Amino acid sequence: MAFVPKVLSRERDHELARLSLLYEVSRSFSELIELDQLIGRIITKTKDLIDAESCAILLLDEERQELYFPYSADVAPEVEQRFATVRFPADRGIAGWVLQHGVPQLITDVSKDERWYAHVDKQSGMSTHSLLCAPLRTRRGTLGVIGGVFTPEDLNFLDALSGNIAVAIENASLYQRLKNSEAALRDEVVTLQRVNRTRFVEVVGTSDAMQQVFQLMESAITWPVTVLLTGETGTGKELVARAIHYNGARRDRPFVAVNCGALPETLLESELFGHKRGAFTGAVSDRKGFFEVADGGTILLDEIGETTPAMQVKLLRVLQSGEVVPVGETTPRFVDVRIISATNRDLELETKQGRFRRDLFYRLSTFPISLPPLRVRRDDIPLLVAHILTRTAEKFGKPVPRVSPSALNVFLHYAWPGNVRELENEIERAVALAGIGDAIRIEHLSEKLLAKSTPRAAAPPTTLRRARQLFEAEFIADVLRQNANNASRAARLLGISRVTLQTKIRDYELRKATKAKSRSGQHLKS
Repeated sequence: MAFVPKVLSRERDHELARLSLLYEVSRSFSELIELDQLIGRIITKTKDLIDAESCAILLLDEERQELYFPYSADVAPEVEQRFATVRFPADRGIAGWVLQHGVPQLITDVSKDERWYAHVDKQSGMSTHSLLCAPLRTRRGTLGVIGGVFTPEDLNFLDALSGNIAVAIENASLYQRLKNSEAALRDEVVTLQRVNRTRFVEVVGTSDAMQQVFQLMESAITWPVTVLLTGETGTGKELVARAIHYNGARRDRPFVAVNCGALPETLLESELFGHKRGAFTGAVSDRKGFFEVADGGTILLDEIGETTPAMQVKLLRVLQSGEVVPVGETTPRFVDVRIISATNRDLELETKQGRFRRDLFYRLSTFPISLPPLRVRRDDIPLLVAHILTRTAEKFGKPVPRVSPSALNVFLHYAWPGNVRELENEIERAVALAGIGDAIRIEHLSEKLLAKSTPRAAAPPTTLRRARQLFEAEFIADVLRQNANNASRAARLLGISRVTLQTKIRDYELRKATKAKSRSGQHLKS
């Protein structure tokens, strides 16, 4: 039997132990498919296996060609927070060199290596002296590097281990991409559904309140029921009525809108039912009423709550039998008209108090649709502003102006008692005041708007794109605060990847902002 020195025997046992551990660790990597959990397992097991002081992984962001530290579920929040925003060009530093060349490197003193990129230490608060770095290679290419403070004899072992690590990370990344694609597909389906619901062109909104309105409109288009539109003045009741008509089976027939509150009873009767020549002074010829004009189509009886009891009786007759009798005649005429009514009054209350006929109310309210006021669907304001700006610019023959964030802030925080109509008037005024090519700024808004709105601190004038970015930054900050700065949970709620969220946190400097607001909130509570 050959004699084996004790030193060599110990080294052999050590290597066998390492190989056994390598097998166990590699197998444990394949058990995890969630990337954040896998990264934590890799870092922990690699440190234990090689008895390293520290260990870190840098992955390649192919789109931005940057190296970054991926999120790990096992890393302490304060450590994760420190590394979350560290990103640098993929060709910089020792890690970048290893990534580009695919060759592991052992550097005993990084300060003497011309490839060393000290900016990483400054960003993360680390202090690196020696470094061992190995590429994470797969058949698809090099997806990142693994590195840390190791001993020279660990170089080959880490290089061997890195292959198993790379495959596990690649599988988890592919799984993550699949999940993100599935989520994106679901979002796209929802968006397409919303686009389908907003095919009504002029009726703008994506808020939950408007989605309910769109659903009811779809039903009103499918079934020829009598519709009652309710809502405050300026909420767009006529727009909804037009959308129901022009998307329905009667779209090729007339749509006639009548404001019942704008005319005295005698004139309203003549306008609705028509008159015979000589029926009254000034009736020099026979004239069709709006019901006959709208035959085969739709008539909108706007402000139906303003009609008198006598007029309500005549309207009830049309609803019950389709008969109209022109002023000065006794022979009824039959019309096929879909009736849509609109009111800003509470007709049910008016009925209880005897100011509106109960039988007419029941006939009109077969299918009620309530339009929400603008103050309860503030999420729609940026969309409405963009839509009205485009339409107003076309009307004035001017380029579509930009809106400064400060002006948008005012729009978002004003109560809008006149609803969308008031917003339209305000934007028309601002477009008229703004010069060609100028952004709409605070000075272009009315004193009433500025006096009664409570906007946050105004930002300097900038582009509409920047306004959207400010809105996005504020929204993300709110989600982070509501979830105690848990980026993983926030990313899931926002429907984006954690890497994308971390990029936005860095770009918008949200970490500082959320902390500052949190401290402010604690101060107020105390």
